[in-house]
Amino acid sequence: MAEKIQRFINDNAAARWAALILIALMMFFGYMFVDVMSPLQSLIEAERGWTPSVFGTYAAAEYFLNVCGFLILAGIILDKSGIRFTGTLAASMMLLGACIKYVGISDWFQATAFNEWLNSWWISLPGSAKMASLGFMIFGCGCEMAGITVSKSIAKWFKGKEMALAMGVEMAIARVGVFAIFSISPWLAEKFGTVVKPVAFCTVLLLIGLIFYLVFCVMDKKLDKQLGAVEDADPEDQFKLSDVKGIFSSRIFWIVALLCVLYYSAIFPFQRYGANMLQCNLNGITASAASDIFRWFPIGAAFITPFLGSYLDHKGKGATMLIWGALLLIFCHLIFAFVLPATHSKLLAYSTIVILGVSFALVPAALWPSVPKIMEPRFLGSAYSLIFWVQNIGLCFVPLLIGTVLQAVNANNPAVIEAKQAIENCATNTFIPYDYTVPLIIFAMFGVLAMFFAIYLKAIDKKHGYGLEEPNIKK
Repeated sequence: MAEKIQRFINDNAAARWAALILIALMMFFGYMFVDVMSPLQSLIEAERGWTPSVFGTYAAAEYFLNVCGFLILAGIILDKSGIRFTGTLAASMMLLGACIKYVGISDWFQATAFNEWLNSWWISLPGSAKMASLGFMIFGCGCEMAGITVSKSIAKWFKGKEMALAMGVEMAIARVGVFAIFSISPWLAEKFGTVVKPVAFCTVLLLIGLIFYLVFCVMDKKLDKQLGAVEDADPEDQFKLSDVKGIFSSRIFWIVALLCVLYYSAIFPFQRYGANMLQCNLNGITASAASDIFRWFPIGAAFITPFLGSYLDHKGKGATMLIWGALLLIFCHLIFAFVLPATHSKLLAYSTIVILGVSFALVPAALWPSVPKIMEPRFLGSAYSLIFWVQNIGLCFVPLLIGTVLQAVNANNPAVIEAKQAIENCATNTFIPYDYTVPLIIFAMFGVLAMFFAIYLKAIDKKHGYGLEEPNIKK
């Protein structure tokens, strides 16, 4: 029996955790690129003329092609072609999209005839934003494809082992990427006086991430050879296109997917505006100072997520964790909306950011390890991709909504009008004091709806026994 247990590479703890680190670092660099411009909203407005509406359009572009159906295709590719091909394709698409975005915002591109042509149509969106959005679309396809591939990879390498802990560690490493870029991006922008350098830096990191994933592919090929996964697969256990219809007809799939889209719609779009919100609600502190506060948001998540994953593995209570995560989300956004503007307290800002990070640990730590409990292994990749697809619908349109609302509610704000006139008069360092109250209320309402779905999910689990409240490791 001991000999049988040791014959697979993933039975070796060092090997499976090394594999996890390789794929987690790819996502670490991906998450850095996602938010590389988030702390630079005010700078990109002064440097390239991106209004909040333009910035929201750019942020939404990351999810546009995914919403149009790419993520559904990505799940089918994953289940048909496996994690090695799909992950390599995903990392390559992230790198390609990053290169296009870098070109779009670069100084030399602004003087090209192609940029002048881009500026000649849809004039409300500058040519730099059009190119950046195109690159972000391609990057977004690769990033979301990478996300579902990593989830299926962990489910494969940690089956019957510390799956929730592994997913928690992977998410923690990725969250540290957000912390890192909120520290590095403003520093690079200030040092070189442009938004271009942080984007170039993260583009190089994506190339390194692709190399790391290729090393993981070598390890995974050895595991497949040991498992006989390709040669000995049972036809009944292979993915079929008809499985997609079965996923869509599953009630619990829709409960999980809607919970996911509502919760994440109050998190990732908020990250795009969070640093600028802190600037506005803390009496116009610098972008760098606001980023220094906001960067602690992912650190709260990164620190606690592995512990929550371990707790989930040994004790369970996944559905309960989802409810608490939604409650904390509501609390934090309401604090940002009403209390912080009245107090201008940096201590309150720091503490609320950290609590929001705890919320961001509770929900993902419980949500993603629960999917293998409700979906069959043969179409697990498609299940993840369809949940991500529903999530991307919200992530695509919510930044547009927030950007439009933010611009609309501040249209007659005297302080905003005065600051924009100063910018038009070449006062490029002028701060624009937007009122974020209404956008923050919208984020809180997403949290309220997510909490209702979490309560409903717990009731469904209790009735049908999916095991969401049970530990992953069976004694």
